[in-house]
Amino acid sequence: MSDVLVLSGVSKSFGDLVAVSSLDLSVARGSVFGLLGPNGAGKTTTIRMIMDIIRPDAGTIHLLGDADAEARRARTSYLPEERGLYRKMKARELLLYFARLRNVPPAEARARADRWLARFELSNFAESKLEALSKGMGQKVQFIAAILHQPELIILDEPFSGLDPVNVELVKSVMLELRDAGTTLIFSTHQMDTVEKLCDSICLINKGRKMLDGPIGQIRRQHGTNTVRLEYTGEGRFIKDPALVAKSDDSGRFVELVPAPGVTPQQVLAAAVREVEVHRFEIAEPSLHQIFIETVRARGEEVAA
Repeated sequence: MSDVLVLSGVSKSFGDLVAVSSLDLSVARGSVFGLLGPNGAGKTTTIRMIMDIIRPDAGTIHLLGDADAEARRARTSYLPEERGLYRKMKARELLLYFARLRNVPPAEARARADRWLARFELSNFAESKLEALSKGMGQKVQFIAAILHQPELIILDEPFSGLDPVNVELVKSVMLELRDAGTTLIFSTHQMDTVEKLCDSICLINKGRKMLDGPIGQIRRQHGTNTVRLEYTGEGRFIKDPALVAKSDDSGRFVELVPAPGVTPQQVLAAAVREVEVHRFEIAEPSLHQIFIETVRARGEEVAA
């Protein structure tokens, strides 16, 4: 599987602010690649450099075999984090307009638009002006506009913003369908729990620097398989016992923890049962959130705000 995108030593600063620092990454063709990190980590700046909206101060970006700029535009699509819709236009009208800009034949553009509007349960709003649609509906229209011309590479910046859980799952399913059809998708998000089952590979960045990257399964295996996930009701004093728990990420009723050296997950469970009402107990690989926090702390850094 060839790489559709390769970044080598890419850096970008704005005055004294280093937004991206010596970033290396590669994206395989026909995959879903997640560019992950907290807000302010440098994800959007990286995407804008990939799309040639801004130029890097240093490093190289090889995209689609270094096709010329016009060819790259025809083969790519970009959904920015800052949404931009012509609010006085109607939903179908806007989709047909963007399709025309991408040289999709009118009859084919209309067929595709109607098919996607139906898929996203927007058929009844096809003749509605965008200013009359909810934020979530507008987000779905813009997502359709990004995929309507069937690009080879789609770059999505925070694509789940403004969507309710049902539509998040719908967008995820469409992204996987596009991947299975050979499309490459790159998307950024700070919501790491949304990509556990979506990405083939990821790159985790913090304050413009790469923390780790690679196939998601490999990354999780490298960080162990003795993580305990526990959902409970009660005070949970056992979580603070260093003889029992080496580290934890406690959200109140849900905790993800690693047992202390020599302590088995079953011993943790026994302590939990004595103190709290256990609703769920699971031994698993660590979550991306936990891996990210541990990696940042191991490097002596703070997580970007």
